[in-house]
Amino acid sequence: MKLHFHGAAQTVTGSMHMLEVNGAKLLIDCGLFQGPRRESFERNRNFPFNPRKIDAVLLTHAHIDHSGNLPNLVAQGFEGPIYCTPATADLAHIMLMDSAHIHEKQAEAVSWRNEQRGLEPVDPLYTQEDAEKVQPLFKGIPYDTPFEPIRGVVARLVEAGHILGSASVPLEVSEKGRKTSLWFSGDIGRRRLPILRDPQMPERVDAMIMESTYGDKPHRNPEEAYEEMKTVVNHALERGGKVIIPAFAVGRTQELVYNLNMMRENGDLPEIPVYVDSPLAVNTTAIFKKHTDCYDAETVQWIERGHPALDFPLLKYISSLDDSKALNTRKDPMIIISASGMAEFGRVVFHIRWNIEDERNTIMIVGWQAPGTLGRRLAEREPFVKILGETYKVRAEISTIGGLSAHAGQDTLLEYARAGHAQKKGVFLVHGEPKAATVLQQKLDEGGLDRVFYPKPGAVLEL
Repeated sequence: MKLHFHGAAQTVTGSMHMLEVNGAKLLIDCGLFQGPRRESFERNRNFPFNPRKIDAVLLTHAHIDHSGNLPNLVAQGFEGPIYCTPATADLAHIMLMDSAHIHEKQAEAVSWRNEQRGLEPVDPLYTQEDAEKVQPLFKGIPYDTPFEPIRGVVARLVEAGHILGSASVPLEVSEKGRKTSLWFSGDIGRRRLPILRDPQMPERVDAMIMESTYGDKPHRNPEEAYEEMKTVVNHALERGGKVIIPAFAVGRTQELVYNLNMMRENGDLPEIPVYVDSPLAVNTTAIFKKHTDCYDAETVQWIERGHPALDFPLLKYISSLDDSKALNTRKDPMIIISASGMAEFGRVVFHIRWNIEDERNTIMIVGWQAPGTLGRRLAEREPFVKILGETYKVRAEISTIGGLSAHAGQDTLLEYARAGHAQKKGVFLVHGEPKAATVLQQKLDEGGLDRVFYPKPGAVLEL
């Protein structure tokens, strides 16, 4: 049995691991690598294996850094099943269609510029037609239901608490008379987050493949993050400004809406308009409303008392491009939540562009930002940033609220690894930058877990 670390190894994005067992190949996640555009295109277009030889895929959740390269996998010959929760299947379909649309538009823009310079046009990484071909392959499996993705491997999907439908994956592997237990964490959520159930702690296993995104620091608890968000929002509104929030359309947007709903219910939010400006977020919210079976008990009780979790007066979901553009001509106070979460693509880029040089406004960063992205440059307080080819002076207030992250902080990661106690084969840290993983590795070693590794891209583990 071999485990290949093909993606999210010594970096955060592009999650992709392959398990070889009993002559079959099982791919766990197939995410897009996100970073400098030329490097991203090459890494995403060229798989380090033959897609035709993959027998099945296990998808932990719908975020693009875990699901976003499935259209390429299918276009290059993969025909097997893609196992995930029903909510993930619904979310992944709309996310992949949106991702394909973005790739098509980017290729169209680059091709136009190339034409002006006498250069050849470029193709998109994949098309909406490619993304459509993924949907029939999804096989929705309810939580805690054993199934056999390939011969000799029994899997379950258990609550990860990260986004709607997210799962960790315990595997019981039988090969040549030997049994080995593995646990793929996927992205680990946090306790007491709005809407979602808490993550399930792992059982004791032989080997664990675990995320380490925030391995170097604990988060403030969600209640403290809520209070900080309330303070930042109200300070901006008191100045007569706008609050621009780059947010992933899946998960983060719904959490922000829920928090604003609670603020309004408690009398802590002025009667000002709130806009969710993202067609993908609009479609995602409809799926959230469909899968209330994934909600935690508190949210279910709140809904039963007559409070829609993701709707309130003065909240408007925007799909129309004209309506989106109109927001940038207005000067009245408002809150705009818009994708993408790292401010690299989508409508939020234009909202930032039109509002960044007004000191009344606030740009609120609410999650991890990949190196090289506009969101990262803003979070690092660069005085000037380039947006759509033009340089802008950052006069708007930049606020970062790490406590809103949907990823577990260091304290939960330590608890998670100790619960799995995977000392027979080891704990393998993925989905984390070197600084975060190194600190987490040291903390685990101090706590008695000394078989903790940080595999390089392309590393192969014999189990």
